[in-house]
Amino acid sequence: MPKRVDHEERRTEIAQALVRVAGRRGLHAVGMRDVAAEAGVSLRLVQYYFETKEKLLLYGLQHLAAGFGERVAARIRAAGENPGPRAMIEAMLLASLPADEESRAFHLVYTSYAVLAATDAALAAQPYMKGPDAAEDTVTGLLQQAQDARLTRPGIEARVEAISLLAMAAGLGTSVLVGQRSPDAAAAVLDHHLDRIFRDGGRSD
Repeated sequence: MPKRVDHEERRTEIAQALVRVAGRRGLHAVGMRDVAAEAGVSLRLVQYYFETKEKLLLYGLQHLAAGFGERVAARIRAAGENPGPRAMIEAMLLASLPADEESRAFHLVYTSYAVLAATDAALAAQPYMKGPDAAEDTVTGLLQQAQDARLTRPGIEARVEAISLLAMAAGLGTSVLVGQRSPDAAAAVLDHHLDRIFRDGGRSD
């Protein structure tokens, strides 16, 4: 009896190969043939699943985003039973810093995609902003929740602070990636700005 093919598993394996190649060579240098070789499959199979490089790149980003969500969830679980808005925001921000190989690949490929999309109409047409928009909405919602619980300092604007924190985390991530500062130093900067937003540590007792 022929072996049953798990198509989603095969697509995931190809996406993982894309991330590995992009992590070594940069996303701009990755072709479908390179990904096929890394995954140990034929170019025709990669084309069967993804048709175009743009669709392959988008799926690779979705794969990275799913891994990011898992890292955030693990950090939230580690924070305890009722972590509160600040701990949940910290989990999102810290999970994006390139502190290990997985988070390094996440930051590198996401940043590379944004740069490529700025000059490539086919890439720009893909729904790249869906993930960043969702992150912004999530952090905004958590800050509004914190405001309602009187955990924040007076006068903050939740949406503006969310945009600022995410942009700061992205910039700090790049500085870690290029060796300008350590992940711990970047985390300390984020902690400083969260202290500015939250009062008394932002703990919901």
